[in-house]
Amino acid sequence: MSGSRLMRAIRVSEFGGPAVLKLCSDMNVPKPGPKQILIRVHACGVNPVETYIRSGTHIKKPALPYTPGGDVSGVVQEVGEGVSAIKTGDRVFTTSTVTGGYAEFTVAADDCVYKLPDNLDFSQGAAIGVPYFTAYRALVHKARVKPGETVLVHGASGGVGVATCQLSRALGLRVLGTAGTPEGLKLVLNNGAHLAFNHREDGYIDKIMEATGGQGVNVIVEMLSNVNLDKDLKILAYGGRVTVVGSRGPIEINPRDTMTKESCIMGVALFYATPEEQSECAAFLFSGMEAGWLKPTVGPQYSLQEAPQAHHDIIECPGASGKMVLTMK
Repeated sequence: MSGSRLMRAIRVSEFGGPAVLKLCSDMNVPKPGPKQILIRVHACGVNPVETYIRSGTHIKKPALPYTPGGDVSGVVQEVGEGVSAIKTGDRVFTTSTVTGGYAEFTVAADDCVYKLPDNLDFSQGAAIGVPYFTAYRALVHKARVKPGETVLVHGASGGVGVATCQLSRALGLRVLGTAGTPEGLKLVLNNGAHLAFNHREDGYIDKIMEATGGQGVNVIVEMLSNVNLDKDLKILAYGGRVTVVGSRGPIEINPRDTMTKESCIMGVALFYATPEEQSECAAFLFSGMEAGWLKPTVGPQYSLQEAPQAHHDIIECPGASGKMVLTMK
C-alpha cells in the first residue's frame, strides 16, 4: 500500500556543509517490515551530532545517500508483523529511525517507538528522544549520580541541557547550569537549575567554585568538551566525573588534573544503550511526564526545506534556547 506513494525528504548524497542537505519531492514512502512501524512525521528534532555525521567528521558514517534524523514525533500509519504495543493512529515519538526523520514519513523499529502523552504537542514530542535519553544515560548510567550531589550542566540551554537540568532536579541533585545569553540563563533557571552562570563572562569558573564553597562539583555534563574540558577538570570535587556529551574537536589537557582529584572523564553515546537501559530510561521519563516535571522546551522551528539553515544555526548561533525542530507543514 504505502510503497507506491511519494513523499518529500531530505537526502544527503555526499558529506560536506549544510548545502549537501537536498530536498527531494519524489521519494517513495517506505514500508514497515516485521517489528517496524511507519509514522507520518509531524516534527523531527535537529541535533548537533547530525551535523557532524553530515560533514563526514563523525565516527558514524552512514551509506550514501541517506536521510538524517532520529527524533521523530507523529502518528502511526501502519505497523509491521509482530508489533503489538503500538497501533495505527497512535501519537508517538522515537529515539531513532530506520529510514531517517527529515521526511514526511519514516520507518522505525518498534523498540524505539513510544506513545506520546496527550499533554505534549508534536514539537515537544520531537524534543524528547535524543535529549532526554542522552541526559539520563549521562547522569545515571555513566556518572551514577546520587541525591545531594552537585551537577554542573555546561551548556544548559540547548535540548540536551534543558533535559539534563530537569532530570537532575528530579534526581535530587543541586543543579548549576551555564548559558551564553540572558535568555538562555532565564531558560536554565526556569527548567530546574538552582543557579545559572554566563559562560561568556570572564571569571565565571571562579563564580562556580564560590557557589560550591570551594569544594567543586561532583558531576559535569559537558556539551562542548573541546572548549571546556581543561577547565572542567580543575573545578571537580574529589572523585568527580565529567561526562562528555558533545565535542567539536581536540583539546589539550593535563592528565595530572585527574590524578589530584582521582577524577574520571567518560564519553556518552546513546547508540550503545542496551534494550534494558532504554527501557529503564523510558520508565523514568514517563513517570516525569505523568508527574508534570518533564516538559521539553522547543526552540527555533524550521520547515523541512529549511533543514540546511537549521544545520547552520545549531552550530553557529550565539546561544541555544531549547530544542531545534523541523516541522512538516
